[in-house]
Amino acid sequence: MNLARNSNACKASMINMRELEKSRKFIFWQRWLFYSSLLFALFGIVFALNGNNPLFLPYNHALAYLFWHQRNIPVEVESFRAFIWAPLGGTIACCYILLAFIAWYPFKRKERWSRNAILIAFSTWIILDSTMCIYYGAYFQVYLINAFSFLQKALPLIFTWKDFKKNN
Repeated sequence: MNLARNSNACKASMINMRELEKSRKFIFWQRWLFYSSLLFALFGIVFALNGNNPLFLPYNHALAYLFWHQRNIPVEVESFRAFIWAPLGGTIACCYILLAFIAWYPFKRKERWSRNAILIAFSTWIILDSTMCIYYGAYFQVYLINAFSFLQKALPLIFTWKDFKKNN
């Protein structure tokens, strides 16, 4: 009788250990999504306020080569560049702050709508953005920015997909 009880206790302990490990993995990906979203939001804020800093020079040079066939964006359009980076950076910051809130609250509670909202919203963005970048020949945008951003969100969704219950 004691042997059967010990065997059941051992099985229960192993199940608890598996559940604990599964929970740790979920929390890792949930926090990955949250903190990386805050980092992307900060990137958007910096881009909006000072998109011509050394961190963004490679991007600005790539755009200058693509559209004007020269190293730098022409002085004649510099004010437009400074203007257009502001709403673009603000939009980036807005999206990622929203994603951080979703990651911290409903995603952490494993609410399916949060996972689905992330998937649908950012799939829409990546398809539209990548299509237009390819159309205009801005392949560097697709390979560098879109692919990196895609991985930032895809990895947590892939590795936590089964954690979301159908009743949530």
